Amino acid sequence: MESIELKDFNDALPNKMPIAVIMEKIPSDNPWIDFTYKAIGVVSSKGPANNGIQLIHEDNGVERYLINGLGLQLHIDECEGYYHNLMSPQPGIYIVAGEVDDPNDMPMPYLVSLSFDEVHAYLEGDEIVYAVEIPPELYQWSEAFILQHYVAIKKTKRKLKDWKGEAKGQVVETKKPPIQH
Repeated sequence: MESIELKDFNDALPNKMPIAVIMEKIPSDNPWIDFTYKAIGVVSSKGPANNGIQLIHEDNGVERYLINGLGLQLHIDECEGYYHNLMSPQPGIYIVAGEVDDPNDMPMPYLVSLSFDEVHAYLEGDEIVYAVEIPPELYQWSEAFILQHYVAIKKTKRKLKDWKGEAKGQVVETKKPPIQH
């Protein structure tokens, strides 16, 4: 097997990346609400983390806002989840926003993650979770982080024990399960 040399692989990778979320405000046809909101993307934010909302585009009543001051943090113990996300047919980045009292108010994102396992708990609560496409620079950064920290472990089945025989005080060898056709 040939080894692959990765450029700058031995350099320390940051485990946190400053990012901003792009939210879209769309006029609604629903008679009870005026607007609907959805997250449409994330971008790497290289500048200082200035918290705030900035209108970046407006066209025919559709408005797009940039929400600054967020970060994407990777954790070594979550690498398996990141790996499965990146290997899926449509890898995504997940944005968690708080539920709003007034449906015309914009849900404010407060967490961004690459781990579906992490945001799954928010789905069970009252939070809103958006899935958007991963930008190439965040994909490459997370891929390098995974390559540096993740080691896949082959899953093995545990051996079956004969608990009934042990309860009677007999020394019994483990039995193999019957072969099913």
